[in-house]
Amino acid sequence: MASSPGKQPAQPELESIVRGNRRSDLVMAGIGMIVLLVAMALLAAVFIDLAVKGWPRLINPDFYINFPSRHPEQAGILSAAVGTTLVMLVTALVAIPLGVAAGVYLEEYAARSWITDVIEINVSNLAGVPSIIYGLLALGLFVHAFGLGETILTAGLVLALLILPVIIVATREAIRSIPLELREAAYGLGADKWQTVRLYVLPAARPGILTGAIVGLARAIGEAAPVITIGALTFIAFLPPPPVQAQPPFINFEWLSSPFTVMPIQLFNWVSRPQAEFHINAAATGVVLMVMTLGMNGLAIYIRYRLRRDAR
Repeated sequence: MASSPGKQPAQPELESIVRGNRRSDLVMAGIGMIVLLVAMALLAAVFIDLAVKGWPRLINPDFYINFPSRHPEQAGILSAAVGTTLVMLVTALVAIPLGVAAGVYLEEYAARSWITDVIEINVSNLAGVPSIIYGLLALGLFVHAFGLGETILTAGLVLALLILPVIIVATREAIRSIPLELREAAYGLGADKWQTVRLYVLPAARPGILTGAIVGLARAIGEAAPVITIGALTFIAFLPPPPVQAQPPFINFEWLSSPFTVMPIQLFNWVSRPQAEFHINAAATGVVLMVMTLGMNGLAIYIRYRLRRDAR
């Protein structure tokens, strides 16, 4: 059957548009790949440079179990590593429940009005506020107004405030990606609003929520400005009381009120020293910190992959 004369001129024009779109896609994909390779090359270069400089300390077990010292060959990261772990524990316990709850409320329960629009804009803007501002806020609010002092609890709270907008935005985006048909099916089975959110929406959005939470924690673990502002120590040669003890009641909360240091501050302290031996310690600490950060990001990718695979 012969084609109509009116449709023949449009065919070459359509093919030209398709070819042009393909070329644009290839150009943008190429630019994205180049940017990705450059970023990965820079990260690899920094990591390799630090690893080469800090290798003598990285292969020394004493570096991981010793306290800081005035003698660089005897100095270690034990107190900084323990302090970082405890601070991140407080941060996770505060930020993740609050961030997820706020994201669920804003996405599922809050009525659309100018108030919620203002809240959404402020949450998005808070994600870009410099971390030193959070440190000043914590200094005035937690340290002086509430009298919590320069403690692990204060550090965990300020870092929780720092990553709270990230978790809220990630939670909202994860919930927003769930199809409306899932909610309608739950309502059709007789579920109420909370049952639908708890039993269907949140499990389906769990990969995105966990990814956002871990990425936020990975950002917090490398922050130094807020904890320096609230008075974290640059040299500490003791450990806080352990959270778990052998005697009843088995759980100890004294560590929350203990002074602390974290690995970014320990790294800054060694970099500021004039001796080259301390710079070797700083390079080794930088490698450990980068491995921890990359490990947390890798864990986020793995969890997202496993949860999405199980959901299928």
